[in-house]
Amino acid sequence: MRRRNFITGAASAAAAWPLAAAAQAPAVPRVGLLDPGIALFFDAFTKGMTDLGYADGKTVSYVLRSAEGRAERFAELASELVRLKVDVIVTAGPGAVRAAMQATSTIPIVMAAINDAVGSGVVKSLARPGGNATGLSFLNTEISAKRLEILHEAFPKVRRVAVLWDRNTSQSDLDLEPTENSARRIGLETLAISVAAPEEFEDAFRNAAEQHVEAIDVLASPFFNANHARLVMLAAKYRLPAMYGSGEYVRAGGLMSYGPDFAELYRRAATYVDKILRGAEPGDLPVEQATKFELLINLKAANDLGVAIAPAVLASADEVIE
Repeated sequence: MRRRNFITGAASAAAAWPLAAAAQAPAVPRVGLLDPGIALFFDAFTKGMTDLGYADGKTVSYVLRSAEGRAERFAELASELVRLKVDVIVTAGPGAVRAAMQATSTIPIVMAAINDAVGSGVVKSLARPGGNATGLSFLNTEISAKRLEILHEAFPKVRRVAVLWDRNTSQSDLDLEPTENSARRIGLETLAISVAAPEEFEDAFRNAAEQHVEAIDVLASPFFNANHARLVMLAAKYRLPAMYGSGEYVRAGGLMSYGPDFAELYRRAATYVDKILRGAEPGDLPVEQATKFELLINLKAANDLGVAIAPAVLASADEVIE
């Protein structure tokens, strides 16, 4: 063989080595994040993944798609993640979970937070969910009733409360009944007000004020979560003490919230993804029920509204923002 031909052949082989190595290197798992409302909760999830030893871009990659609270986009975004061939889909809420389940029966789905996983029909049982979905669940109907009770304890003189609910989702509708039942039990009068679009918020709060309500209870909803800053602003504008379902409202300036520690639920979801990436079947992983609920109070918001929260409620808060 001529020396020139040998050098050319060797160079070609050397150039091919990195390509061959790349072809043999294991693919980095791709985790699809289907966000129904507040994307920042996924920060807790990725932090949980980091704590488990995953490095973004090296041992795992994330594909985020956010519906920004618009339920009509759940199906489209879930299908897009399936087309992108992600290895796992992480999402929350019954609407987004159902959309993911309709989009795929083979890609594992981890529910970071869902109200009543069994009652919502997404798993067969908590112990043996079956199918391709598992994760973390909580009973929001019970929490909704408790939320109104805390509002009443905080402001015992309040007798008329507006209940803001999202008519985009059946879950908000389901939460309305136990909330109204709780109101009747403790002697409160409620005014149910539904909204379905951001441009309806102002009219809803104006209507509440014109109906002489003394406080407002904002039911949990991805649509509301995506617009939490605006809801907090309107409660302040119309000087209505408000109760919310997530601490993010209070951290954004809202008065009070009671509900699951969603950041903790999303962080726990990382353990499910880890087990699935290591070979576990989602249908064999028991659904975990949330046990930690937190009451947050914003004293600055109370001062701005000129209201005093009952000392017993203030003392029982898990976090007080001053």
